[in-house]
Amino acid sequence: MGRYRPPAAAKSPYITRHGYETMQAEMKALWKRRQHVTEALSAAAAEGDRSENAEYIYRKKELRSIDFRIRYLQKRLPNLTVVDQLPTNTVQVFFGAWVTLEDAQGNEHTYRIVGPDEFDMEREYISMDSPMARALMKKRLDDDIVVQTPDGKVEYTINDIRYTKS
Repeated sequence: MGRYRPPAAAKSPYITRHGYETMQAEMKALWKRRQHVTEALSAAAAEGDRSENAEYIYRKKELRSIDFRIRYLQKRLPNLTVVDQLPTNTVQVFFGAWVTLEDAQGNEHTYRIVGPDEFDMEREYISMDSPMARALMKKRLDDDIVVQTPDGKVEYTINDIRYTKS
């Protein structure tokens, strides 16, 4: 059995202004960190036998992960489309919307639909490529949606749609 894995599905190229600026700041910080790691790697390499030098091995791995992330950001950032305008139809769910949902038990959940590069469950940001966001797109207030989860289908009702956090 081979190690072949089919390529991942392409991510949507949309991002909020804040998300784009965050990714740019991350790349700038990575370049600075890379410089310090390279200096530490050079110092560790000067100590002699590299095969048993833990500092050298650690710094090589750290440099490899930094370079991997920088390469990703350099390829991803130019292809992103920054969405910083409200949609013309604010009564429907589109990119950037804050949506409040109610489940069958009466529990409310609020999510913001953002690009796949900036989703964060702690901030209640969900990727527009997620099953939940796909089910929400172009829906209106009081519409019912059904989302397929690993535990089965879950039904929600849209209670609120807004394009500002408040």
